[in-house]
Amino acid sequence: MRGQRWFGVICCFVLFVGVFLSQKLSAASSYPGDRHSEWGLLFFILPGVIASVFSRHGRVIKPLMGAVLASPFCLLIIHFWLSPTRTFWQEMAWMFSAVFWCALGALCYLFVRSVLRRQRR
Repeated sequence: MRGQRWFGVICCFVLFVGVFLSQKLSAASSYPGDRHSEWGLLFFILPGVIASVFSRHGRVIKPLMGAVLASPFCLLIIHFWLSPTRTFWQEMAWMFSAVFWCALGALCYLFVRSVLRRQRR
């Protein structure tokens, strides 16, 4: 039971880093003039939704915690292993956007869940 408290946070952390790597590695293979990478931020909804499903209590807070904890890790990955294509502040803004979309995914899951519960009654 104690490990289950952190499962949503860990799940979101791992999925957030996975989506981040897929976005950054796919952006590295494209040419610099390509402006379609902004659509990739929508994929950050998935870690929020999945982590919210696995979180029993704190269905928004735990995915948000996982995303916030993953953000510095992702920035370290950019700085040490990937060549940054943007300035540090642009990467920070992009990372804050990713955290926002992750939290929005958790909120969307709660909304759909509450709508489905009301329909059952």
